[in-house]
Amino acid sequence: MVNSGRSAFAQRSARRAASRPRANQAHGSSSPPVESWDDLSRADAAPIDTFSSRSRAPRAASASVNRRSSMSKQAIGVVGLAVMGRNLALNIESCGHAVSVYNRSRAKTDELIAEHPDKKLVPTYTLEEFVASLEKPRRILMMVKAGAGTDETIAQLRPLLEKGDILIDGGNTHFTDTIRRNQDLAKSGLHFIGTGVSGGEEGALKGPSIMPGGQKETYELVAPILTEIAAKAPDGEPCVAYMGPDGAGHFVKMVHNGIEYGDMQLIAESYDVLKRVAGLSNEELGKVYVEWNQGELDSYLIEITSKIFSKKDEETGKDLVDVILDRAAQKGTGKWTSQNALDLGAPLPLITEAVFARVLSSLKTQRVAASKVLTGPAPKFDGDRAAFVESVRRALYLSKIVSYAQGFAQLRAASDEYNWDLHYGEIAKIFRAGCIIRARFLQKITDAYKTNPDLANLLLDPYFSDIAAKYQDALREVVVAAVKAGIPVPVFSSAIAYFDGYQSERLPANLVQAQRDFFGAHTFERTDKQGSFHANWA
Repeated sequence: MVNSGRSAFAQRSARRAASRPRANQAHGSSSPPVESWDDLSRADAAPIDTFSSRSRAPRAASASVNRRSSMSKQAIGVVGLAVMGRNLALNIESCGHAVSVYNRSRAKTDELIAEHPDKKLVPTYTLEEFVASLEKPRRILMMVKAGAGTDETIAQLRPLLEKGDILIDGGNTHFTDTIRRNQDLAKSGLHFIGTGVSGGEEGALKGPSIMPGGQKETYELVAPILTEIAAKAPDGEPCVAYMGPDGAGHFVKMVHNGIEYGDMQLIAESYDVLKRVAGLSNEELGKVYVEWNQGELDSYLIEITSKIFSKKDEETGKDLVDVILDRAAQKGTGKWTSQNALDLGAPLPLITEAVFARVLSSLKTQRVAASKVLTGPAPKFDGDRAAFVESVRRALYLSKIVSYAQGFAQLRAASDEYNWDLHYGEIAKIFRAGCIIRARFLQKITDAYKTNPDLANLLLDPYFSDIAAKYQDALREVVVAAVKAGIPVPVFSSAIAYFDGYQSERLPANLVQAQRDFFGAHTFERTDKQGSFHANWA
């Protein structure tokens, strides 16, 4: 049984989590010392200081820390020591736990240990040694390349594991792979947690947003450590929560990434319009985003955008943003989100346009050639710049709301389709810190679902519908100004198109159905009676 594997570390971790501050959480000047997962009654246990994301009291370096730690069983191990894996291992260690680490190339393991000789990181150089170093049930966090790399790692670990052991996949894995692995490993009595991790390099080290999915009982066995290493929201709540069965955690992470695509493209379009229509300089743009970050648009992405405009290129002395090639890359999670939305029949035009905007940007050579053949209007502006800047701010905020409305509608469709029973307000809560899309307005989403758990679309919540009523004119103004200036704003345009479509009692789909019936006898429904009908169009 799963619960039979609960060890004392879960209780110890819970006590530590209750007494120790973490990232984004206010804390005092001192707190009681914490213990490691190893029993501190043993003479070989090394003292571990409390953790703070802002500052950390120095510990006396000891070359024998790793050797002493390896004499006892560790409660968790990390496989894969690229930047995310090594930083998560350091995060776990900073919470007071000794961590076994393994990487298929010895060099990365040696490098990590050499850089942090005073930390309770236990190096292992074979998977057999790694597995043997862990207490039972073994808890293994895999931070390896998604896809074939994960399957290969599981295949190598599987013969070494025993019933009740737990594998945690923290990579950017497609949720269908997680479902498959969960079912397959269950046949061997092994437990599998597919865990979305957001926050990038810094978040992994200081506290990410964590989205675990799998068997609820298995999650309870790893919940204490995930709670400890997670970011803390301004109210002190850990940014981790059980998402649901099998692939739910990785699905939520996928949609998170899709929303991230939308957020980034919206900000990029706001920058383009402000610069090319209103003529703002980079210095002025930086100040605008600083100001915006003090209000409704307060978010990590707006914050870093404000900083980008003040960064100088060391080689040329120019503003770095102007030296960066206008060709955006992607790793595929945005594409996955759009593909799944089509499978579910969940309209996701804004996020999909954000994906295609990156694809179009990649056609740099073609665009340069086309710019010499195709012509468009020249940007010109003779209006009130301050008023236009405010219109762009409003357009950005309303479009952001539309993006999240689409993303959370997709989550609802997936929950129904895959029987996950997702809790949308809880999802918004764990996005409030640690992750790339963290933003002040996420609390509004949590509040909306708390008021109405069955809310079909965020735009129907009183707060968001009120914003839509007040800000839609600004969004229309910005789209028109961009179109007249020949500036592409596919995501802004998509936002207002979705809003208009969603609030339209009647759409021209009746003509589409007539056409389908005309050429393919696909039938149609009527407005005046039930049933399916076919007309003789001859």
